[in-house]
Amino acid sequence: MFIQTEPTPNPDTIKFLPGETVAGAAGPFDFASEEEAGSSPLAQTIFEVEGVTRVFLGPDFLSVSKDEKADWKHVRPMVLAAIMDHYVAGMPVLNDGGAAPQLDTSATTAADYEGETAEIVEEILELIETRVRPAVAQDGGDITFQRFDPAGGIVHLTMRGACAGCPSSTMTLKQGIENMLKAYVPEVNAVEAAL
Repeated sequence: MFIQTEPTPNPDTIKFLPGETVAGAAGPFDFASEEEAGSSPLAQTIFEVEGVTRVFLGPDFLSVSKDEKADWKHVRPMVLAAIMDHYVAGMPVLNDGGAAPQLDTSATTAADYEGETAEIVEEILELIETRVRPAVAQDGGDITFQRFDPAGGIVHLTMRGACAGCPSSTMTLKQGIENMLKAYVPEVNAVEAAL
C-alpha cells in the first residue's frame, strides 16, 4: 500500500491520501479529540500517535493535525504506519451503526428561509458546493454553510479539517470566498467564520 502525503496551507496539518475510500459519501467527519473519535477505529488509531490533535476524514483522504510543538519528522511516519496498519488489517473506517458526528448537522438549508432570502441562500449553497468545497478539499479541509443573515448580508461558514486553525483561513474567507460570493450574489456583504 502506498500512501501519498500533501502539505496543506496549515503548517500543523498534513493531507494523507491512502488510495482507498476513507469516509466516502457518508462523511466528511471531523474529530477534535480521541473521545469524539469513538465511532471511527481509524481515527482512534491515529489519535494514539503522540502529538496528534485532530483527525478529519474526507471522501478519499484524511487530514491530520498535530500539536504546534510536535515535529512532523516524528509524527508523520507514525501516522503513515497507523493508516497502513489499519487498512492492511481490513478494519473499518467507521463502526457499523456508529453515529459519527457529521459536519453539517447544524447547517441550515434554503428550506429554512422564505421568499427572496431562500433564493439567495440557494445561490450561496450552489456556489459553496460547486466551487468552494472542491477547492478547499484539495487542501485537506472542508467548509460548510451555517446561516445567512439577510439584514446585514452576512454569510456564516464553518471551517474544518486543515482549514480549522489554519493561519491563512481568514484570508481564505475574506479574499477568496467573500470576494467570489459578492461577485455572484450581490446581496452578500461579508463572510464570517461561524463560532
